[in-house]
Amino acid sequence: MKKLFLLLLLSPLFAVADVYLPAIFSSNMVLQQQANVTVWGWAQPGERVTVSGSWQSETVSVVTNENAVWKLTIATTKAGGGSYTLTIQGRNRIVLENVLMGEVWLCAGQSNMEWSADHGVKDAKAELPTAYNANIRFFKMPKLTAETPQTDAKGTWTICDSLTLKRFSAVGYFFGKKLNQSLNVPIGLIDVAWGGSYIESWIPEHLVNLFPNTRTSAETMIPSKGWPRQAGYIYNGMVAPLTPFAIAGALWYQGESNRHYPSTYYQLMHLMVDTWRGAWQKDFPFYYVQIAPFNYRDTTEFKAPAVREMQTRAMDIPKSGMVVITDLVDDLNNIHPAYKKEVGNRLAVWALAETYHQKNGNYKSPQYKSLQVDGAKAIVSFDHAESGLAAKGGPLTEFEVAGADRVFYKAQARIVKNNAVEVTSEKVSQPVAVRFAFRDTPVPNLFNKEGLPAIPFRTDDWKLGK
Repeated sequence: MKKLFLLLLLSPLFAVADVYLPAIFSSNMVLQQQANVTVWGWAQPGERVTVSGSWQSETVSVVTNENAVWKLTIATTKAGGGSYTLTIQGRNRIVLENVLMGEVWLCAGQSNMEWSADHGVKDAKAELPTAYNANIRFFKMPKLTAETPQTDAKGTWTICDSLTLKRFSAVGYFFGKKLNQSLNVPIGLIDVAWGGSYIESWIPEHLVNLFPNTRTSAETMIPSKGWPRQAGYIYNGMVAPLTPFAIAGALWYQGESNRHYPSTYYQLMHLMVDTWRGAWQKDFPFYYVQIAPFNYRDTTEFKAPAVREMQTRAMDIPKSGMVVITDLVDDLNNIHPAYKKEVGNRLAVWALAETYHQKNGNYKSPQYKSLQVDGAKAIVSFDHAESGLAAKGGPLTEFEVAGADRVFYKAQARIVKNNAVEVTSEKVSQPVAVRFAFRDTPVPNLFNKEGLPAIPFRTDDWKLGK
C-alpha cells in the first residue's frame, strides 16, 4: 500500500518530464509558409528539446528553462510541396503528421463571425455536401476566458469536410475557400469568435483602462449571461495563447454590442489592432466588416450609425480594409444577415488585392470624398467610383439634406457624373449638410459599377441624438 501511494505521489513528476505542446500544434495543422515560425511547449527544466521538419535537413534545439518552458523558431518552406511531419524530441517523441505550408488567418469577432451552418446559415449549409477540401484546415477554439494572459488554449486542427464545417465560422470558411481557389495554396483558419462580445474584452484590461473614454466604455458594458463584460477576458483566454503562432493576418466582424458607447469604438479598434500586432510582433493585415442594418429599436437615436461611422474612420489603420454589407440583409429584424458567402468573398477580395497583390478591378466601396453647394443643390463626390456610380432598382434612396437649422429632410438624389451625386429638397433652399444611409435600418441602393455598396456617411459633425 505504501509503494502504491508513493507511485501515485511521484507520477506527476514523471509526467512533467514529458515534452508537450500547446493545442495550436497538432496533426493536420497549417504553418505559415516561408516564415520563421515559433514552436514552443513545456518539458522538464534543463531538458534539451529538438524540433525538426521533414521539409528540411536541419534540426533546431533548445534547453528548457527553469520555468519548464522551451521556445525556438524554425523556418518553413513555400506552399505546394505536399504534406509534412513536424517532430519534437525530448525524453519523449511527438510526431505531428499531415502538416501543410500555407496562409494562416485569424477569424475573430462576435456572432456574425461565429455563425455557422449549425446556426442556420444557408450559404454554409449549401456547402456541406461538397465541403471536403484537404487544403483548407480549421482550428475551432471553444469559448475561454481568464483573468490573466494564458499560454495554452483548447482545440485541434481538422480538415475541412461536411462535419467540421457545420460548426465553423461561415464567413471565415468562405474567405478561406476563395483564397484557396485564387492562390492555390493551403489555407489555415483559426476561429476565435464569441457572439455578443464587446471589443473591450478582446483588449488587455490595463490598456483599456489607460484612457478615460475607453475605461468608461468598459465600465458601462451591459451585463449578460452569454458573454463576458470584463475588459481583457477574451484576450487573455483566446488571443494571448495564439500570439506566438505565426499568422498571415486577421479578420474582424464585431461592433453591434458596442452601441452602448459608440464614440470610443474608433479608439478601441486602433488600440486592439496595435496591441495584437505588437503581441504577434508583426504588422499583419487587418480586414473587417461594417455592421449591417438592423432594427435595434433603440430609444436613443443614431447608436448603430455612430458605430458604423467609427468603423469607417478606422480605415485609417495601416494595412486595413472595411467591407460594407448594406445590400446583404434579407431581414432587418434579424441581427444575423443570411448571406455570409458574399461577406467572406468581399473580405477575400481585399486580402487578394492588398496582401497578395492580385487586383481584379475595384474592390473598395464608394466612399464620401467632398461636398460642394451650388445654390439649392448639394453635390457629393465619391472616391472608389472611377468606373461610375449606379442606382439599383429605381431612384436613389437614403439621402437626407439639412440647412443651417440642422433639420434633415428626405432628399431627391441623382447621379450627375461618374463619381458624384446631386442632392436636393424643396424644404432646404441652402444646403449645409448631407447624410446617406445614416440610420439603424437603411436600405440604400447606391453602388459603384463593380457592384459594391456605398459607405454610409454624414458630412456634418453635429451632436447626434436628442
